[in-house]
Amino acid sequence: MTRQTTPRAEFRARYLVESSVPSEKVAEVIAGEQSSGTFLSLPGETEQLKERSRARVVRIDPLPPALEPTLASAFLARHGNPAVFYRAEIEIAFPIANVGSNLATLLATVAGNLFELGEVTALRLLDLDLPADYAARFPGPAFGVEGTRRQAGVFERPLIGTIIKPSIGLTPQQTADLVNDLCAAGIDFIKDDELIADPPYAPFDERLKAVMPILQRHADRTGRVPMYAINISGSIDEMLRRHDAVLEAGGTCVMVSVNWAGFAAVEHLRRHAKLPIHGHRNGWGAFTRHPGLGFSFKAYQKLWRLAGVDQLHVNGLRSKFWEPDESVLDSARSCLSDFGGLQPVMPVFSSGQWASQAPDMYRELRSSDLMHLAGGGIIGHPDGIAAGVSSMREAWEAAMQGADLDTYARTHPALQRALSHFAGR
Repeated sequence: MTRQTTPRAEFRARYLVESSVPSEKVAEVIAGEQSSGTFLSLPGETEQLKERSRARVVRIDPLPPALEPTLASAFLARHGNPAVFYRAEIEIAFPIANVGSNLATLLATVAGNLFELGEVTALRLLDLDLPADYAARFPGPAFGVEGTRRQAGVFERPLIGTIIKPSIGLTPQQTADLVNDLCAAGIDFIKDDELIADPPYAPFDERLKAVMPILQRHADRTGRVPMYAINISGSIDEMLRRHDAVLEAGGTCVMVSVNWAGFAAVEHLRRHAKLPIHGHRNGWGAFTRHPGLGFSFKAYQKLWRLAGVDQLHVNGLRSKFWEPDESVLDSARSCLSDFGGLQPVMPVFSSGQWASQAPDMYRELRSSDLMHLAGGGIIGHPDGIAAGVSSMREAWEAAMQGADLDTYARTHPALQRALSHFAGR
């Protein structure tokens, strides 16, 4: 580990690393590569420059070694594969002055070329810690949990929502008709599928024009505008224009496919926006599914929190995706956790969801600060959309009252039908 003799402001990143060289050595290689050093000593890297700018290793927690590399490396093939591969969790402190309030450079620092180092055969960014005065230099969420609740007019329970289904193929009028049925059923939140933004058969402007009068009509009836996260994903200019169109039309939320729009684009949108940003993380599996590569969700959500998303998907319990339930719950907990003085983001549960997951979610999280979205679980309810919404709400009533779900369902027909129809899915 490297001691710092001159005070300087730092942020920290924690990694899982596997390497052909001892963990102490590869940690120093990473610290040098991601700050002032390179693969050999250079005349310009003076001791004074190192004191000011070089990252330092502050912690190494050894793990059992491996006999085979997790990932292939042509570098090691050229230099001869070792008999053992060293594994550890390491923590590195980076000078804030190296980065400033530049999210792209922050990412290049904590998640850049270190993933490509030849000696490294597994690397995963596990966590990120920023001092509050540094985190405050980034946009952060403008709405977060509390602002989302204010916009939606829903308090002291989860937001019950759904996704426009079929995902693609509906005309603007068909979309509006479905939105009308959902609003009449008392839905809190509706979102576009990530696959639709501005197709020629249902252009963004035409969908917005068709849907907003429906939302306003139901707002006149209920006193609140159902939150509709319309997908504004596109170029930066397109997203800014679409955001402004939603705002002018009286909308209360916008959605972005954050991984593909990119951090800089979302940060720029956040500085412009006057509406909550619903962060859809499609493509997330490519960043995390391999346990020896990529990002943990704990680190990932912190980066998007810096950029300024207000709501972020976390998958769902017993979903159609690969992710274990405990990982999903940990993701939701991380969204709601303290980080650098920034607002928490609202976790969004989706994918194969219906009423049955509510008790487990509440028991594990002890919080209703979340969105629970069910596509088929609402739209596909055998007694119709209104019954689907009721079944979700009734399940959460039972969960928050500590009532057994089957017992509660005996006096709540919509929930009873959901339990019988969706059982085993």
